[in-house]
Amino acid sequence: MSYTFQWRPVLESLPEMLSGALVTLEIATLAMAIGTVIAVLLALAKRSGNKSLSGLASLWIETARNTPALFQIYMVYFGLGSIGVGIDSYYALLLGITFNNAGYLAETFRGGFSAVPETQVRAARSLGMGAVQTLWHIVLPQMLRAVFHAMTNQMVWSILMTSLGTIVGLTSDLTGVTQQLNVMTYRTFEYFFVAACLYYLISKIFTICARLFAWRLFRY
Repeated sequence: MSYTFQWRPVLESLPEMLSGALVTLEIATLAMAIGTVIAVLLALAKRSGNKSLSGLASLWIETARNTPALFQIYMVYFGLGSIGVGIDSYYALLLGITFNNAGYLAETFRGGFSAVPETQVRAARSLGMGAVQTLWHIVLPQMLRAVFHAMTNQMVWSILMTSLGTIVGLTSDLTGVTQQLNVMTYRTFEYFFVAACLYYLISKIFTICARLFAWRLFRY
């Protein structure tokens, strides 16, 4: 093997890669936050008994879970663009990951809602709490506790999915920055090896922080 490793250019470009990593984390966090809110609404729609709401929720969930995330991002960026709705690559990636997150989390939340004993709901209503109060103070906290670790996994998946931004021309995230540096220097192995390490560190640090948070929040 005649390949000569050159790590100095990578080390010199590390600030740019770290800046891209922040953009990656920003997109993943926003997609997770918005996706979580939508997923709660989808899960409630599935449980509502209303055929129209349940059908629409099922359509979203089945589409998100049974089509590639790559296609979902394509449809937002190229699909909408073909009918005259132009969307910036940053927001196209954000919407695509949000759509995917909402579909997967909705099924997770639906199982979490089922884990909350119905007796607690009836007890809250008998004490005079309304439906919204019961949902907010009794059901949601217990549901989120039951699905917290699954949400952690989904967040890690969101971080990794941001790498698909290069297919819609995003250059500000970690993969986009790495690709640009690679084009300028042709040091493919070095740059993508360091980028992979950064993805691993971001995911690992988030997982550790989530476990510490869960231990502090759910230890009783």
